[in-house]
Amino acid sequence: MISTQYISRISLQRDKVESFKQYPFSLPAVRSLDQIDLHPKVNFFVGENGSGKSTLLEAVAVSQGFNPEGGTKNFRFGTRQSHSNLHEYLRVAKGVRRPRDGFFLRAESFFNVATEIENLDASPSSGPPLIDSYGGKSLHEQSHGESFLALLLHRFGGKGLYILDEPEAALSPQRQLAVLSRIHDLVLDDSQFIIATHSPILMAYPDACIFQFTADGIKQVAYEDTEHFQVTRDFLLNPQRMLKVLLDR
Repeated sequence: MISTQYISRISLQRDKVESFKQYPFSLPAVRSLDQIDLHPKVNFFVGENGSGKSTLLEAVAVSQGFNPEGGTKNFRFGTRQSHSNLHEYLRVAKGVRRPRDGFFLRAESFFNVATEIENLDASPSSGPPLIDSYGGKSLHEQSHGESFLALLLHRFGGKGLYILDEPEAALSPQRQLAVLSRIHDLVLDDSQFIIATHSPILMAYPDACIFQFTADGIKQVAYEDTEHFQVTRDFLLNPQRMLKVLLDR
């Protein structure tokens, strides 16, 4: 059966790897990676810091032609060479349809994307200002959270492949709910998401595939089986009990 989703499978070409003792192949999630079959709508990469989820997400984005520091496929700026060469070892299976839109969001380098937009708009051009596609207001003149929302609301146009690295970083719980709603609007408009996140709010999206990155590798899990859900639930059910355990000296 021919797949119609934008990305259907991510595989590691293990025979090309010279050593699994070197970064990024030494990361447990990468070292054990064979293949991941993606959901056509929403996919979450979850796990502890350093588990390899952002490294794999970045490699997928670069393999699809996105700038390593974020942005669309038309962005070609670079402030610091920090991405790994993992993308050279991935085999990414695509469906028959090609996305009409796309964006790679990295929370840690979104400031650089906003600066690049201003730099491009300062250059002579016969077209409309680039910032018009982001809501018309400088992303630097908004809070981090407001600029993230402006991106999702104005720049993401649907029928796209959207790769997001910790989009909740600057968002309040209320704003995360707004992002969840926007993701659903875009899914209904034939979009596919791959999201690395720590947010139990975002990963609650119905029918999404959640891939948990652990010391033993990558496995697909149910929402209620994620540590993020369990720890948050236990804390909110009895915060005083958990605080007593954490703060008792």
